[in-house]
Amino acid sequence: MNLDHSNEAAAEPPILVDRRGRVGLLRLNRPSRFNALSDALIDRLGDELEAMDADDGIGAIVITGSDKAFAAGADIGAMADWDFVHVYKTNYVSRNWDRLARIRKPVIAAVGGFALGGGCELAMTCDLVIAAETARFGQPEVRLGVLPGAGGTQRLPRAVGKAKAMDLCLTARMMDAQEAERAGLVSRIVPAERLLDEALEAAARIAAFSLPVAMMIKESVNRAFESGLSEGLLFERRSFHAAFGLQDQKEGMAAFLAKRNASFSHC
Repeated sequence: MNLDHSNEAAAEPPILVDRRGRVGLLRLNRPSRFNALSDALIDRLGDELEAMDADDGIGAIVITGSDKAFAAGADIGAMADWDFVHVYKTNYVSRNWDRLARIRKPVIAAVGGFALGGGCELAMTCDLVIAAETARFGQPEVRLGVLPGAGGTQRLPRAVGKAKAMDLCLTARMMDAQEAERAGLVSRIVPAERLLDEALEAAARIAAFSLPVAMMIKESVNRAFESGLSEGLLFERRSFHAAFGLQDQKEGMAAFLAKRNASFSHC
């Protein structure tokens, strides 16, 4: 959790937006506060993600932070004086965080340094987490007299199991990248100096495949966490059947038989 209350330049954009071919890149940009997740930052992040989701020229998205912090939690300085009526009436967290989970294209979190509290929860809303060797994950909200409120008690046990989720949430300890990978929170670990390159290469690889199929895969894997096995298998089967209505299915199988690389049209 970030406790730095220093002033920031008013003109400093909370999100830096870039594009690398078919990959959208969003960099959290509050370095003086270790990328603390203010309400304004989450609003802007949702806006940029939705814009990229609607852009036919983008096939995958990368979210990253700085070398020191992906995001070191919520903006505690802004929250400290809030009361129940304020957070309930403003629908805090639900109002803007829920937008992030509705992005249909694959999203990769490139995590270096601290991913704590809301930072860990933001990483867990993404589809892949690529971590630098320097990454540290945790849900230390209990130290502040609150509990995780953006998915920490729900997504974390689904990723790492009940025992480790209880450990992290109740003791406020951090786990390093190696433990996070062993537990299933992290997809892969890379050298810190290679973090962004590796994430962009993974995103470019995904974006080169059929976009409708990538979206179907994301929906189907997510369904595994949100339903029973029978319902999940049925959803997968119907999505598989639907893929045979795509031009990309025809191209992909024709390319395989012709022993050439497929050239997908994303339709």
